[in-house]
Amino acid sequence: MTDKTALRDAATIVLLRDRRTRPAVLMGQRGAGAAFMPSKYVFPGGAVDAADAGIPLAAPPGPTCRARLTDDSRATPQALAAAAIRELWEETGQVLGSPGAWADAPRGWRGFAATGHVPDASGLCFIFRAVTPPGRPRRFDARFFLAEAEALATDPDDFTRAEDELRHLHWVPLDRARALDLPFITEVVLAEIAANLGRPGPPETVPFFRNDDEAHLVTRLAGRRPLDPA
Repeated sequence: MTDKTALRDAATIVLLRDRRTRPAVLMGQRGAGAAFMPSKYVFPGGAVDAADAGIPLAAPPGPTCRARLTDDSRATPQALAAAAIRELWEETGQVLGSPGAWADAPRGWRGFAATGHVPDASGLCFIFRAVTPPGRPRRFDARFFLAEAEALATDPDDFTRAEDELRHLHWVPLDRARALDLPFITEVVLAEIAANLGRPGPPETVPFFRNDDEAHLVTRLAGRRPLDPA
């Protein structure tokens, strides 16, 4: 039977702290009553909103990441990057942006705009893509971005402006994260991050868990090879 659940584009952001000493990632727990992944520890993220495609970015992701985001995608790199930054703001109160004012911010972005920042995607690195397996109540085509905590315009330990979608927000040492109650795909992403800790810039290729109806196909997105390796 074909799964008729609508597939929505989504973006997730993995914040990494203290890469060279004791690497840790920012995670929170979804509520027990959530329709999607209840009680699981996850990274901040969610569906792309219609307004995200028109959000002005102080800077886009690097050319390698943009090329890979475009590969086999209906959503634009700008929309995906903006969604990741918006979800980070909504779920953690953290700002990934550069100082600047922008008028007429659309609904969902007004709180971010009020901080006096414009979203800045230059520090985002596209590292993973996965489609929710068939049969789930909600299905997403999710792109995972990695960003360094040093790129934040806010105090990385201040979550007072976060909405209540994620509980127990905290920095989890990378070597202890798997002790939490995690979705399978989150475990895979953590393994990818650990394997690439010593390599600056985008990975050689980006894993894409397609989770097709008839087979769980895994491919790797390479994108074109731009002259600028960033």
